[in-house]
Amino acid sequence: MSMVVNRRDLSFQLYDVLKLEEMLSAQRFAAYDRAAVEAILDTCQAVAESHFLPIAAKMDAHEPQFVDGEAIVLPELRAAIDAYTETGMFAAGFDEELGGLQMPYTVQLAANGMFATANVAAQGYAMLTAGAANMLNAFGSAEQKKTFLPPMIEGRWFGTMCLSEPQAGSSLSDIKTKAEPMEDGSYAISGSKMWISGGDQNLSENIVHMVLAKIPGGPPGVKGISLFVVPKFRVNADGSIGERNNIALAGLNHKMGYRGTTNTLLNFGEGGGTLGFLVGEAHRGLAYMFHMMNEARIGVGHGACMLGLAGYLNSLDYAKNRPQGRAPLNKDPESPQVPIIEHADVRRLLLAQRAYVEGALSLLFYCGDLADQIHLATDKDEKERLNLLLDILTPVAKSWPSEFCLEANKHAIQVLGGYGYTRDYPVERFYRDNRLNPIHEGTHGIQGMDLLGRKVRMQGGAALKLLLGQMQTTIAEAKGGAFDDEAGELEAAIGTLVETTMALGAAENVNLALANATAYLDSFGHIVMAWMWLRQALAAEAGQGHLGQDFYEGKVTTLRFFFRYEVPKAITGLAL
Repeated sequence: MSMVVNRRDLSFQLYDVLKLEEMLSAQRFAAYDRAAVEAILDTCQAVAESHFLPIAAKMDAHEPQFVDGEAIVLPELRAAIDAYTETGMFAAGFDEELGGLQMPYTVQLAANGMFATANVAAQGYAMLTAGAANMLNAFGSAEQKKTFLPPMIEGRWFGTMCLSEPQAGSSLSDIKTKAEPMEDGSYAISGSKMWISGGDQNLSENIVHMVLAKIPGGPPGVKGISLFVVPKFRVNADGSIGERNNIALAGLNHKMGYRGTTNTLLNFGEGGGTLGFLVGEAHRGLAYMFHMMNEARIGVGHGACMLGLAGYLNSLDYAKNRPQGRAPLNKDPESPQVPIIEHADVRRLLLAQRAYVEGALSLLFYCGDLADQIHLATDKDEKERLNLLLDILTPVAKSWPSEFCLEANKHAIQVLGGYGYTRDYPVERFYRDNRLNPIHEGTHGIQGMDLLGRKVRMQGGAALKLLLGQMQTTIAEAKGGAFDDEAGELEAAIGTLVETTMALGAAENVNLALANATAYLDSFGHIVMAWMWLRQALAAEAGQGHLGQDFYEGKVTTLRFFFRYEVPKAITGLAL
């Protein structure tokens, strides 16, 4: 039993639910077929199990050290990153003309998920680098792309996103980092940035910081924010690394989880000039940064889901192999003890974990599929429709796994009992790691305000109407069949959601309406998850049996569990 992946579920999600092979028939993905995808997954599983998993506990126990102004990470991490680089996954999402692999995003999620399950702190460096490189590719100049993209795609230079500041946090309108124009067209960057994951380390040759700063004289608030690419080391005209760019590591933040990923306070312009280069147009930095933030939000949700999966796989294995107690009606103390998986409450805890984890994974793959379809779409209206769907689902894809796969980790600890909260087993580490995700890339409350305050209202509710239309299509498919009851329950829940959304939208007191944003987000997410489970159940019903009848029956059982115990929570949360 692998501790980094459930390949049967991965196969089901990709091929039975998403119909990935239809996507692979597109010209853009001509280099891929099912055999190629399986070979990629085999390679990534092997590297995750042999290089990432064995050092996860040690990385957690031995945090990065602040030595002579540098962040020094666990030496063994270098070999793991080298093995990851050899898989080509740094280049996975980039076009072939840039030296990338042009891999479907859904396949990237599947492959990178195994590294996150094995060692989320190590995988974080790669996720951040891909996000920074994608943003630079989207908005950078030709010269910037030529200079910075190749070494990032090759995995030699890493990337970060520098938004928050000690005095501002999530309130980006209050950032104070300045960018003074220089005669040669560059900018002198000065200020401090806080909570910068991967902000310093001794793994990569260079670090490419994507920094939000304000050009003096620009508009106040968020309208005056610009985006700059600011390397740790300056880059010579021939692409070689030059002198230090005067970015000082002021300190390391000591976190309860993700302890192997450096988290830093950086001072720009300390001890000399820090050169930065404007990305795109001045004062449009926040819009550009949202390109990376939205990608990162899906990445955070995906990481949260994978940590939930890690807890589930470990607690399932423990429950199968840990004998303790006897069946309630067996009073014979001389009879053999039974594995704890035979106890009803342990089974409940395992089933709840599965409902949260496999439901969240289904949503994340759905979002990945939307991203792939956006790449393939040639019709403007179709592309707009797909973008609207992805926009409204992004806060849910970030927040729901962060909250409820954390709940799954809590259940994993409970399955192990007293051993669960000791460091002899990894489930307590998974919980600590996952507890950061409701805060990463916009807190849970911020995601709720984004959903209720913007996403359900944008373009007159167009995104919400599209999403509900997709749900109604699934409901229509399920009605009259084995899942008719669940289809009716989901339809009723949607009706309550629409009623509550309209009431909140009509509220005269906006502050009072947004006070309900978090409850709305959780309930909205539960309804989306009920839809995901209905989609899975329909795919299981249509399954060809190649994954085993027990697998398909397990999907249906989990659907019933989610609708019986979780869907009513959405109705309660939406009550007016």
